[in-house]
Amino acid sequence: MFIVLFMMFFIPPNSILLADKLKGVKRLSENDFRPIQENRVKLGRLLFYDKILSGNLNISCGSCHHHSLHGTDGLSLGVGEGGSGIGVKRSSGENNSRIKKRIPRNSPALFNLGAKEISLMLYDGRITFGEEYGNGFNSPAEEWLHEGVENLLAAQALLPMASEFEMAGNTGENEVAGAIYDRIDLGWPIIAKRVRVIPEYGRLFVAAFDDVTDPMQVNISHIANAISEFINFEWRSYDSPFDHYLNGEEDALSSKQRRGMELFFGKAQCSQCHKGKLFTDQKFHAIALPQFGPGRTRIMDPYVRDVGRMGETDDLEDAYRFRTQSLRNVALTAPYGHNGSYITLDGIIRHHLDPINSLENWDSSQVILPEAEWLEDIDFVVLEDRLERERLKSRIDIEPIGLTEEEISELVSFMHALTGTESIWGKLGRPEKVPSGLPVD
Repeated sequence: MFIVLFMMFFIPPNSILLADKLKGVKRLSENDFRPIQENRVKLGRLLFYDKILSGNLNISCGSCHHHSLHGTDGLSLGVGEGGSGIGVKRSSGENNSRIKKRIPRNSPALFNLGAKEISLMLYDGRITFGEEYGNGFNSPAEEWLHEGVENLLAAQALLPMASEFEMAGNTGENEVAGAIYDRIDLGWPIIAKRVRVIPEYGRLFVAAFDDVTDPMQVNISHIANAISEFINFEWRSYDSPFDHYLNGEEDALSSKQRRGMELFFGKAQCSQCHKGKLFTDQKFHAIALPQFGPGRTRIMDPYVRDVGRMGETDDLEDAYRFRTQSLRNVALTAPYGHNGSYITLDGIIRHHLDPINSLENWDSSQVILPEAEWLEDIDFVVLEDRLERERLKSRIDIEPIGLTEEEISELVSFMHALTGTESIWGKLGRPEKVPSGLPVD
């Protein structure tokens, strides 16, 4: 009798631990996102795919965050202004229009960026709420961020338009590029004028914004706010097997995925940083990812490298630290890391388990870079810099963890359980045409 009762009421210690860990993990819902206005969403969708926002009229937000690729581009480092096509088929351009530089960092996924709990944007967190510049945001635009920007996502949407290698183009190629060379905000009025003089856009802005009664009142903040509204609505994803499991559907996860979940919240220690509804602590950690590409260099950097959060704070303690990425839909958004240094989940997981060994044995076959022979001499120059590698290795915030091959496979399986179903394709999708008449990627 005692044995029967023991079997009925005894819960294995690992199950108790997992249940305790999962108490703080709840399903995402509509209530976790900023409310949206339908007219702004429809307008933002068109602007998101309209190349009129770029200096040379040749690239849109959607070029590097495409619906067919689940809001990313599938490349380690993106190809911005001067390129053509999407995803791994995107070319680096040719002759005078070819790209002058690869985008320094991987194109981040857009899932759940409209969640209320998000407090910073980008890999180094250089966009946050704050009053340092008197406009509600700390951002690269500093005091010149346009008045009327409503949220972090809108503030972020402005930056690619003012970036030479992302959307603005090179100095001398167009008036937008020439203007931002003088000051970051001077190109935005030019873009806003291009948009508002198109009759269809004019009507849409009047319908979407209470403070716009005449198209001539449209400014860059209206454009940014509309784009942020679209991203907030379009890329909400909380319909994964894991979400269903949290909702009481125990069969939503396979036995292998459940074992991977136990590892994730236990032995593998993944949840120490990848925590909460979005699987991110929104903090910064150094894990010694291999460096390559042009790097996001600072003015004072004597050579190519990317020091991560330190580039924003100028604090040596932040060297090589990057923001913890959300893991929702992670199986769809390879390559991984701030520079896309690993093409598989298996690879990036193994790196987390043993950063030093992984760094020392990493090779360039892990990256996906469109051919650009004129850039190849510098693509991996930082990787060959012995002193920089030593500096990178000296700043690691995680300890090695030993897992078996089967356990690694189980973790990968659990990562797939974080993939949504219908949500992974967005809600409205890519428009067939845009009001400017420019081609849609």
